[in-house]
Amino acid sequence: MSPSIRLYVTEPLHAGASIEATTAQAHYLRVVMRRGVGDAVGIFNGTDGEWLSRIATLGRDRARLVAETQLRPQTEEPDLWLLFAPLKRDATDLVVQKATELGTARLMPVLTERANASRLNLVRLTAIATEAAEQCERLTVPRIDPARRLAEVLAAWPDKRTLVVAMERARAPPIRPANGPAALLVGPEGGLTAGELDGLVRHPFVQPATLGPRVLRAETAAIAGLALLQAQSDR
Repeated sequence: MSPSIRLYVTEPLHAGASIEATTAQAHYLRVVMRRGVGDAVGIFNGTDGEWLSRIATLGRDRARLVAETQLRPQTEEPDLWLLFAPLKRDATDLVVQKATELGTARLMPVLTERANASRLNLVRLTAIATEAAEQCERLTVPRIDPARRLAEVLAAWPDKRTLVVAMERARAPPIRPANGPAALLVGPEGGLTAGELDGLVRHPFVQPATLGPRVLRAETAAIAGLALLQAQSDR
């Protein structure tokens, strides 16, 4: 069983590994969670599984953890990407948080004609994803790309990865669980333009799909679509 506190670290993990916590992590352990020397902390780095560690030293802005035993080996996770048009700050934060909880491996902000924002704070979004990964007990933190134009992303798209495009008010089949590498594209508030949709369906890797009869908010569509694509997955 994992400790109630889990932290993402970047150093290699093995028995006896000494890990220097960040200033923010030290503050979290000492002030927020009121932990002390000798208390257990779960740690993971995305490659070496999850480890039980103990707090060896804990000061005002520094902490050192020592890894003891592996709790879980690194396991395969869903090979699922999310493409989304940047939304207003709170909505974008929600998409990043929930996509992380749902196991998404890569988050790709795409700039579309009706996008509500073009600038993203990747440092803040990575912090949100990291906290979500720690909370939901996954073993990795998803990669978050800088925002790029949709056409640029499509031009470099890997042929063997299906791109499911959530299309509202369209005659399209419902989203089915993914079988193999896949990605979901959710447009901005107001949806993708007719020109963008026409351009998308010309690509052989694009699979139009519907999320049902109702028009969903963009953040709701992202969450629902990711859940449906993994409906039969055990990861």
